[in-house]
Amino acid sequence: MPETSKEPWEYSLYIPNDPRAVTVSRRTLRLILTMHGLIGVVDVAELLATELVSNAVRHTKGPAALRVRWSAGVLRIGVWDANPEPPEPPGQLEQFADMEEGRGLALVRACAEVWGWQPLAREGNRGKYVWCELAAA
Repeated sequence: MPETSKEPWEYSLYIPNDPRAVTVSRRTLRLILTMHGLIGVVDVAELLATELVSNAVRHTKGPAALRVRWSAGVLRIGVWDANPEPPEPPGQLEQFADMEEGRGLALVRACAEVWGWQPLAREGNRGKYVWCELAAA
């Protein structure tokens, strides 16, 4: 098994607005983390990335991008999308227990050490970046 890298690294995956992008993102993330020896955070990281990418694909009309960064023992997973509107504030996870939808950011808040979002403008394009972090214990 590869050892956990001490050096920082970063990957970006540009994805179309297509429901299949969620699966592609999740599998790509699993491969990246496995190759870098971070198998202990793969399951939680997959869940978090799935929720973030799903929100981008479901609630926007444009392309998106998954960004995965490792630095100083912290894994940051973020998703950029073309919609500059802020995400809906997450509710408490318990209130979504019987619901099929609407619990994405509540899961992110419950499973990540920290999460947030920021507006983003690049080359005339506006959007937002929603991110979360996991410490690799």
